[in-house]
Amino acid sequence: MAISSRLLSLALLSLVVSCAFGENTKGVTYDARSMIVNGERQLLFSGSIHYPRMPAEMWPDIIRKAKEGGLNLIQTYVFWNIHEPVQGQFNFEGNNDVVKFIKTIGEQGLYVTLRIGPYIEAEWNQGGFPYWLREVPNITFRSYNEPFIHHMKKYSEMVIGLMKKEKLFAPQGGPIIMAQIENEYNNVQLAYRDNGKKYVKWAANMATSLYNGVPWIMCKQRDAPPHIISTCNGRHCGDTFTGPNGPNKPSLWTENWTAQYRTFGDPPSQRAAEDIAFSVARFFAKNGTLTNYYMYYGGTNYGRTSSSFVTTRYYDEAPLDEFGLYREPKWSHLRDLHRALRLSRRALLWGTPTVQRINQDLEITIYEKPGSDCAAFLTNNHTTNPATIKFRGKEYYLPEKSISILPDCKTVVYNTQTIVSQHNSRNFIASEKAKNLKWEMYQEKVPTINDLSLKNKVPLELYSLTKDTSDYAWYSTSLTLDRHDLPMRPDILPVLQIASMGHALVAFVNGEYVGFGHGNNIEKSFVFQKPILLKPGTNTISILAETVGFPNSGAYMEKRFAGPRGVTIQGLMDGTLDITQNNWGHEVGVFGEKQELFTEEGENKVKWTPITGPPKGAVTWYKTYFDAPESNNPVALKMDRMQKGMMWVNGKSLGRYWSSFLNPLGQPTQYEYHIPRAFLKPTNNLLVIFEETGGHPETIEVQTVNRDTICSIITEYHPPHVKSWERSGTDFVAVVEDLKSGAHLTCPDNKIIEKVEFASYGNPDGACGNLFNGNCSSANSLKIAEQHCLGKKTCTIPIVREVYDEPNKDPCPNMFKTLAVQMKCGNKK
Repeated sequence: MAISSRLLSLALLSLVVSCAFGENTKGVTYDARSMIVNGERQLLFSGSIHYPRMPAEMWPDIIRKAKEGGLNLIQTYVFWNIHEPVQGQFNFEGNNDVVKFIKTIGEQGLYVTLRIGPYIEAEWNQGGFPYWLREVPNITFRSYNEPFIHHMKKYSEMVIGLMKKEKLFAPQGGPIIMAQIENEYNNVQLAYRDNGKKYVKWAANMATSLYNGVPWIMCKQRDAPPHIISTCNGRHCGDTFTGPNGPNKPSLWTENWTAQYRTFGDPPSQRAAEDIAFSVARFFAKNGTLTNYYMYYGGTNYGRTSSSFVTTRYYDEAPLDEFGLYREPKWSHLRDLHRALRLSRRALLWGTPTVQRINQDLEITIYEKPGSDCAAFLTNNHTTNPATIKFRGKEYYLPEKSISILPDCKTVVYNTQTIVSQHNSRNFIASEKAKNLKWEMYQEKVPTINDLSLKNKVPLELYSLTKDTSDYAWYSTSLTLDRHDLPMRPDILPVLQIASMGHALVAFVNGEYVGFGHGNNIEKSFVFQKPILLKPGTNTISILAETVGFPNSGAYMEKRFAGPRGVTIQGLMDGTLDITQNNWGHEVGVFGEKQELFTEEGENKVKWTPITGPPKGAVTWYKTYFDAPESNNPVALKMDRMQKGMMWVNGKSLGRYWSSFLNPLGQPTQYEYHIPRAFLKPTNNLLVIFEETGGHPETIEVQTVNRDTICSIITEYHPPHVKSWERSGTDFVAVVEDLKSGAHLTCPDNKIIEKVEFASYGNPDGACGNLFNGNCSSANSLKIAEQHCLGKKTCTIPIVREVYDEPNKDPCPNMFKTLAVQMKCGNKK
């Protein structure tokens, strides 16, 4: 075996430093091996959870589920634009109460990484910067620019001062053990040249001058100053991270992407639990001691908080889905991984690492403290072929692209590819209590130039016009035409062309809807072209221009622009008429927004009419009332036959919807929208929709959401569940008598298994919610599953051939067998 010289030096250094810490040492420090909190080395399993992306009422439950998933650290940004939306006016109320959020984490015994930004990216509007910052004279964001660093320091002082005042840092007895300044700056640093280098050093020095009681980090910052730890972001930091920016710093992984955020028009994003588990085991095998799942719970971009084109649902593929439900097997497979690594803790933190490479795909990593602790990682890097490794006289089977963890260098307690934990499938069920919705409508008036007070020769730039107070702004102009200006042939119509810098627009001619155009996340700008009907005399061109969030990434964000920049009418008898400089009227927002028609007080300001025929179409408000749905399950709004707009319940914004933007699969990127139970009253909940282009409100459905479909898919070679072992002092012992694999299933929320929907012992295939038989299955599969599980909250189905078939009646005796079962959970009768 060959020992890595870097790993050996790190191990020796960490041994010396660890001896210097007594049990009563307070504070946070680190060395090349790990973070050291209050004198104790830590393996840190972290998850990103953002306080504004859920109501405060959800915080305790989400944090509890994260802790149950084996996390001991929560990472969050601090969102400048929600805390200081107007310069000098601060908001720390409700779900903006970051202090309460951090205290809630601490009350559950977890640590906190505080990422103060102030640039956060996070698919959040303008990367977290408040709009007013954009209008500071001569400012350049994220550069060594006097106006920017003045405001950045002032904000940072406010945040750090608040944390110190509330005694939230670990040396003060609080949960914050780490803080981050800036965010992935290397991505844009070269664009700022020398001012980029100066800015990095200034930001680091500024941060540590404000508070140096906990380590400060910069993610993806190769040239981070010596007193800052550079960390990794990505999917496979075990293979891509070249190490921190110094020999005495630990390897930390601050963003392990659990899937990928979605923008409207995107196909679904997925990342397998097996791939995440492999990447984490790989990182810890290579001296990593902290991984953070970004996101662990993504939540919802309520209101207008998401950045350009980002969906209202955020990281729904995380271990906890948008509704706060366990996404299985991702949640429990990672929970089991954390347990396996904790069983290896002493060896990982105090052992000496060695690596034995068998061939280009197979390797063995050992952490060993002679005479006491030993842990091993057996790795198969081949993506399609399983393999067998011989280690210390014993052969171990490794599925393709997998790592087995042996906390005692003998016993496989976990393999990243073989999922022992259960699976589940999400169900959306139409509510019985909230059906038969009775809709009323109010249609906005399409304004003319005479209705709009703000005049300018050319259309004004959209970002600076709205100042991020609304997604909408009206533009209108008029032109007078003679009948000889218009095409004479009946088969030819004039064409309205609008060159827009983004993001979307609705066009009207003489008050009549013409069409809708939009860009996308990759190309915000677009050209709108539609045939129009013009008349002799005065004609009005009106445009409802729209933003779908401000940009959140890239260099020089303060110099981005949106809105119509050129308007022409083609096909007139004199050719193309350019009306860009025709004088335009402008107004920010739509009438219903200003009157707050989405509130109980505001809805009384206009006359609503019942919907009796086809919906009226563009720029129309719809309202209805509904009672809170049955059960305690989360609530969703199905919007698949609406087009684009905004939603409110009881005056609280649910965010943007955009069902008409289809992905390459021909489906909306998102059409179910979360209504938090915290937003609801028992009865008479006001639901208001603003539809921009036209839809079918009669098809909107209030639903409840559950994951009551549970499954297990397990093979004969799966190891027993990691809960079968524990550490007793320095001993590694089994805590069950029968160390055999089996299908373990548990219903959520104290429900019981009321039906076995599928069972096959043989070679079944598919995924939970869509399992199917292969060409071999025991005829007794369903009966065995029902015997072990029906009527129970939790059950275990054995994987023993004799249980299913007598030896001479096995339909496929020479096959590696898989057991796949699917159960439906329900309330006790």
